[in-house]
Amino acid sequence: MIFCGIDWAEKTHDVALVGHTGTLVAKRHITDDAAGYKILLDLLAEHGDTEDNPIPVAIETSRGLLVAVLRTGRRKVYAINPMAAARYRDRHSVSRKKSDPGDALVLANILRTDMHAHRPLPDDTDLARAIAVLARAQQDATWNRQTIANQLRSLLREYYPAALAAVEPWKNGLCRPEAHSLLKAAPTPTHAARLTRTQLQATLKRAGRQRSIEADADRLREVLRADWAHQPPLVEDALGEQMLALLIQLEAACTAADQLAKAVEEVFPQHPDADIYLSFPGLGIQLGARVLAEVGDDRTRFTDARGLKAYAGSSPVTRASGKKSSVTRRWVKNDRLNAAGYLWAFSAPNASPGAKAHYRHRRDDCGDWHAGAQRHLFNRMIGQLYHCLQHNELFDEHTAFPVELAEAA
Repeated sequence: MIFCGIDWAEKTHDVALVGHTGTLVAKRHITDDAAGYKILLDLLAEHGDTEDNPIPVAIETSRGLLVAVLRTGRRKVYAINPMAAARYRDRHSVSRKKSDPGDALVLANILRTDMHAHRPLPDDTDLARAIAVLARAQQDATWNRQTIANQLRSLLREYYPAALAAVEPWKNGLCRPEAHSLLKAAPTPTHAARLTRTQLQATLKRAGRQRSIEADADRLREVLRADWAHQPPLVEDALGEQMLALLIQLEAACTAADQLAKAVEEVFPQHPDADIYLSFPGLGIQLGARVLAEVGDDRTRFTDARGLKAYAGSSPVTRASGKKSSVTRRWVKNDRLNAAGYLWAFSAPNASPGAKAHYRHRRDDCGDWHAGAQRHLFNRMIGQLYHCLQHNELFDEHTAFPVELAEAA
């Protein structure tokens, strides 16, 4: 049996092949292009890599063209955590020496000795992987939008609190087109105080507002002309220029998030599992796509529901040593799935009487804090999702929460 380890880099990669006794069979230094990939595949074929008996490969990443080439056919690719690889390196050398060919050899030996302790990359369909790309990008864009909005809010507090008071009644506040149009028309409080009612109405119309234009214009005029503290004129103008530069970034982030959301809405319903995800309370298209992106559609990826719960970070972890024992939340988890689970558990009680009763039970009877009760609800619902995916069933309220519904009744 031959095992392959690849230490990847930006432009070149080191490849090592070892036998079942740990003997180095072959090594290569390849480039990150089509020619390099061909050399790698030819090297594997030369040492017995076939469709029926492919050589397993260990590498420290799960993304990129190299991984896509390796995943063709039935070959198993293992994405080894760099921290785990570093610990394995210390098993063979105490001098703390390090080299790229040596790291490739370490990765190959990880599969030789402990392949059973590592999981290969899931065999997801191309559609599921495409949804994962879009859902993760949309999640990143949403986080980026919120980060920039927080920066803009902090800047406005320094010199322009009237703008924050003006956009406060609007949903999503600084991320709305009306807020962007207003800040462009009046980048400083001095400019804002000079805006007339007609100019404010035109500003709202440019942002696409069609209703309550006159009432909102009157409210804005009253807020912007109120008595506010001011920075010195030169400082105020400089802060206004900084705000406009930050506003450009926020507009770009909002556009990116909206475009990616539309792309997710087009692709996610095409997946065969979409109906199962959407049957769960609290899961819409965007949130359902995020969960699917991390869970995947390879039914053999998790041996049981406990594995998925641990992967999501919803189940607790026990740390015991001697007479000391503690049960705490998980810190090592899939952060994307955990973030989606927080939103899922937050919205599920509004759409499910059973989920609401379960949350209240954890809060009132078990003494959980809000975050703990939400985590417990997410833990239960993701276990139900695992069951529904394995049996190709839709969510059923009475089957999912029979005790909670009976107690609530």
